[in-house]
Amino acid sequence: MTKARHDNPQSTAHSVVAACDLDRTLIYSKAAARLGLGPGEQPPDLECVEIHEGKPISFLSRASARILVELGARAMLVPTTTRTRKQYDRIELPGRTAEYAICANGGHLLVDGVTDEDWNAGVRKRLAEESAPLTEVIAHLEAVVAPEWVRKLRVAEELFTYLVLERELVPAGMVEELTGWADERGWGVSLQGRKLYFVPRSLTKGAAVDEVRRRTGVHTVLAAGDSLLDIELLRAADEGIRPAHGELAETGWTAPHVTVTRHAGVRAGEEILTWLLGRVEAAAA
Repeated sequence: MTKARHDNPQSTAHSVVAACDLDRTLIYSKAAARLGLGPGEQPPDLECVEIHEGKPISFLSRASARILVELGARAMLVPTTTRTRKQYDRIELPGRTAEYAICANGGHLLVDGVTDEDWNAGVRKRLAEESAPLTEVIAHLEAVVAPEWVRKLRVAEELFTYLVLERELVPAGMVEELTGWADERGWGVSLQGRKLYFVPRSLTKGAAVDEVRRRTGVHTVLAAGDSLLDIELLRAADEGIRPAHGELAETGWTAPHVTVTRHAGVRAGEEILTWLLGRVEAAAA
């Protein structure tokens, strides 16, 4: 596949990049949309952005959809996700098509929808030098997990792996035990909903965002994310925001340049987009 390149700092008229995690930051399952709601409360009206196997599975609020269109017109919106390219392709966000997108936790940089093969090759070289091989991690997981509490073991883009759990059946201390084992081998672990991710520590969204900054020459990078896998993304930004739910909220992670939303769930998504648009407007003033 021929890759597109945008190394000219004048390739975009925008002076701000908004690099945003997707799941549980901008888009939500119906269950996750209810986070932070009290008994009897209903989430705002939702708009579907992903259909899988004929079923609508991911949503944002209608207010978020309107803000997202305006944000995409005024800044370079860079979807930044741990999803594989195939999973990312299922999402139909409102507004203009992204010039850059980051998939597989930074393993793939898409330029106008096309994989930059040079970037991916560099990532794989770095992982081979700094982390235990994926095959070792998969072999260990296959040896220690049990079908009673693991529904599936998935490999993503031959870069990392994850388990789909029956969370209520996971043995006490198992996640911590696996986290310690992975850490000794240069891998990180992130629990997001029913999925337990095992990702090389040197595979980061932040490195890919740094590359987007270099290629475009933008003055400001903003970022949003909710999980441990978003820490390097937020650190790579000039300013960031995280929702009041997710792993970062549960662990109390923050940084001086990172704002925390007042709301959780899909309302946090609205708050994040409103904040991003406000910062873009401030940068243009």
